[in-house]
Amino acid sequence: MRVTEGGIEFAVEDARDGASQGRGEGVFYNPTQELNRDVTVAVLRAYRGREPRAETYLDAMTASGVRACRAANEGWNVTALDTDPDAVALARENADRNGFAVDVIERDANVHMHDSTADVIDLDPFGTPIPFADAALSNARDLVCVTATDTAPLCGAHFESGVRSYGTVPRNTDYHPEMGLRVLLSALVRTAARYDTAARPVCSHVSRHYARTYLELDGRATKADECIDELGYVHHCEDCLTRDHEFGLIAHPPDDCPACGGNRVVTAGPLWLGAVRDREFVAAVRESVDDGMGEAARARRTLDRLEAELDEPTHYDQHRLCKEWTRSAPAMDDFLADLRAAGFEASRAHYHGTAFKTNASVTEIRDATGG
Repeated sequence: MRVTEGGIEFAVEDARDGASQGRGEGVFYNPTQELNRDVTVAVLRAYRGREPRAETYLDAMTASGVRACRAANEGWNVTALDTDPDAVALARENADRNGFAVDVIERDANVHMHDSTADVIDLDPFGTPIPFADAALSNARDLVCVTATDTAPLCGAHFESGVRSYGTVPRNTDYHPEMGLRVLLSALVRTAARYDTAARPVCSHVSRHYARTYLELDGRATKADECIDELGYVHHCEDCLTRDHEFGLIAHPPDDCPACGGNRVVTAGPLWLGAVRDREFVAAVRESVDDGMGEAARARRTLDRLEAELDEPTHYDQHRLCKEWTRSAPAMDDFLADLRAAGFEASRAHYHGTAFKTNASVTEIRDATGG
């Protein structure tokens, strides 16, 4: 079948939601990842202004070659990899049909990344990207783009798997998207630091069944140390929803909740507690979205909210809080305006309509919003 994305026509064998895709099921095209690819194109455009020297792009798991072709259409010198010979043949066909000089290679991504370097490396595997993180973060020059679709391990719903894959303790809280993203970032930052490299997120978003981040690399060990300093822990009360965070690689969890006195406090970490994006860069990415993108409206809305989002490492769900307080939830804009009027910072979270971030405590949120 044929699909059109970003103004380019592609042949695809199987168009399916990646959430239902299993290993070994053949070459497929995931239409629900179009937002991911639209934002990737916008990031590549914006990054050219940030680092004009960057010119080579590696699509490490190319499948049907859609992402590789879209990068080539932006003028990048693209190499695309896959271990599946059917995928390699299809990716070559799509590149040739559109006149793109993409070097499509049947090869293991880890072997290739250890043998060569690229300015930008893009990891979009099925499930966890961690088996490819060492090779990518030690051999990319400028930017590593990472998608993780194993959201259950990331957010603590599959606890043991999350611990094994990411070397951290994830917790299954009501702020699943934030937990998953910060678990992923923690693992990637720690991996890069082993090579005396700083990996700092310049743009990250969570959408449906995946987390996506773009990490800018700096080869100075002192900068890697600064990134490590932004790791830490979140302590979360499962009774009253109070949460707090602390920086550092040694956790000091409270015995009881300081707000309600309950003993159901869980600790997650080490997590990335720093900013998940560079505001100025996200603004440039948003300006690089064009109307020809299939998910242009959604991409702009996501990036607008991401730029304005507070750097708090957790979010609250307005409906969950109001249910706890046995009152109806007002309009979100009014709710946030009440918080700001009371002297607190408040913003929407980019990934959910009822999620918001604030520096107010649960009690302060309740009092400021008429509880």
